[in-house]
Amino acid sequence: MKSIYASLCILILLTSCKNEAKPSDNSKDTKNSNELVEKAKGIHDRVITLDTHCDIDVKNFTDSVNYTQNLESQVNLPKMEAGGLDVAWFIVYTGQDTLTDEGFKTAYDKAMIKFNAIHKLVEEIAPERIELALNSDDVKRISKSGKKVAMIGIENGYPVGKDISNVEKFYNLGARYMSLAHNGHSQLSDSNTGEEDGIWLHNGLSDLGKDVVKEMNRLGMMIDISHPSKEAIKQMFELSKAPIIASHSSARALCDHSRNLDDEQLMWLKENGGVVQTVAFQTYTNTEKNDARNKAIKPIRIEVAKSLGTTWYEWSEMKTLSDDEKEAIYSVRGKIIKLADEKANKIKDFPPKVNVSDFADHIDYLVKKIGIEHVGISSDFDGGGGVEGWSDASETFSVTLELVKRGYTEAQIEKLWSGNLLRVLDEVEAVAKSI
Repeated sequence: MKSIYASLCILILLTSCKNEAKPSDNSKDTKNSNELVEKAKGIHDRVITLDTHCDIDVKNFTDSVNYTQNLESQVNLPKMEAGGLDVAWFIVYTGQDTLTDEGFKTAYDKAMIKFNAIHKLVEEIAPERIELALNSDDVKRISKSGKKVAMIGIENGYPVGKDISNVEKFYNLGARYMSLAHNGHSQLSDSNTGEEDGIWLHNGLSDLGKDVVKEMNRLGMMIDISHPSKEAIKQMFELSKAPIIASHSSARALCDHSRNLDDEQLMWLKENGGVVQTVAFQTYTNTEKNDARNKAIKPIRIEVAKSLGTTWYEWSEMKTLSDDEKEAIYSVRGKIIKLADEKANKIKDFPPKVNVSDFADHIDYLVKKIGIEHVGISSDFDGGGGVEGWSDASETFSVTLELVKRGYTEAQIEKLWSGNLLRVLDEVEAVAKSI
């Protein structure tokens, strides 16, 4: 199934070469392009492609509407099969709310609904097409069988509440990584969002957060640093006996956003033996390019949203919405973006989108900075992620093709796509056994 999208890429690339090459070079360029795509196609078929961050909407996990259908969602089984995405980490996400017993209970209940939705997909809806993996051996076995692989990550430790036993409960449900905060300070950790107003709650980790780090080490659950504050991240590196991951972050040196990792944090990660999963999120990839595009396209998105009977919200504006309101927006946001893009593409000299080449620039930087062994790939699909060329799971081959164009070998591409992340997972489990 991985070959479907690759075949389309061959046609696109050859057509592009015919349009741009000189007549005398056409035959040679066509042959070279064909060979390049065939090489990339072979690599894409052989390596295990793994995306560490794919958000979910529980409305897409019902008996009548689910991932066996080619929904508007950026990730579903038809798109994974078309693009050759082998492993999707489905995310149990809960937005940050009040640090009260009521808030913790609501967050826990919402987390359980998402856990149940993922289990329903792999156990009832499509067990013949996708299976839940708990370790690297599972990933390799399931992928070899021809089925797609589901894994589970937790975005925001908020649903743990004040009961640390919930960490083990989530682990037993299949969670293999967790971030201790999201957008807003949790009871466990300060968030990167504190940079905006300079207000901190714990000056890093709370005492409970420190205990949760130790508990995650004991269980063999990977610690995710993509959303916490820099001080909290520093304390996690100091406390953890196991390698740490950033499940969906890029290089701050290339894009100055608090969600990205600066060079000092990257060196902490390298020394720790962890991995940063480079994220294809436009805002964290090329802010200037993305801002120019967003400014130009915002009136079009507002118009499209109005025609669909809803309202367009920028990401910054969504912070004020409740979780239910956010989920309602997420369910239609992709459609608004798609329709607005179609309108914008008909306008001459319209500001371009952040694309897969911009994304690969971050991979290049990270590889040169901390080494090929510490870099991976993620999308943040259905949570705002996606760039031109890798706008959903059906276009996954584009990433492999871009890496081949840049001279990465098959062994290096295998590490980037899954080898490094699975190595960290193995090492985290080994630490847990030693504890």
